[in-house]
Amino acid sequence: MKFTELLDKIIFKEILKGLKLTFTHMFVREVTLQYPHQKLALPDTHRGALCLLKYEDGAERCVGCDLCEAACPSHCIKVVSAEVQDGQVLRRIATSFDIDITKCVFCGFCVEACPVNALGMTKLYEYSTDNKRNLIFDKPKLYEIGEKYHSEAKAYLVAHNQEKADETAREYRYKFPAYVNGEAVKTEAKKEPAAGTPKAE
Repeated sequence: MKFTELLDKIIFKEILKGLKLTFTHMFVREVTLQYPHQKLALPDTHRGALCLLKYEDGAERCVGCDLCEAACPSHCIKVVSAEVQDGQVLRRIATSFDIDITKCVFCGFCVEACPVNALGMTKLYEYSTDNKRNLIFDKPKLYEIGEKYHSEAKAYLVAHNQEKADETAREYRYKFPAYVNGEAVKTEAKKEPAAGTPKAE
């Protein structure tokens, strides 16, 4: 055995090398967040828990078109739609809207498929539970999340170029028309025939 090798074993050279690396990192700025006391600032494009949104007047956006259910690759969305009579107007609504979060892959396809921007994704990710049934979000739960994290869901739509950040979002985005006896309701008033004009029999 050489003298240098013997000296390295006596002074524990390998341990000194490791301590040198440890001491150099003692003066480096820490990057670890002390969760849950410190939380990371997430971008607007973050795909968290899904939610249902409403129009500015409180009307439900979802019309039960089932496009989100068809676009979902993991088949975790179930929508049941029906037509309801609102006075003389026949409207289509979603009577039931369920999402199984345990199957969701947070791809965002359902949000992109929605023609009225009724779905949005929030920055909510702290919803762990000991009961798996609590992770099946029904319609009231989705609207509750939408009301609580409305600004985050709107920011997600704006970040993905699906909605504008101003008040014109409701004007340019397509809204399903209402129907009366199978015919679309016209906003313009019917013109009365001029005086003296014979009416068609």
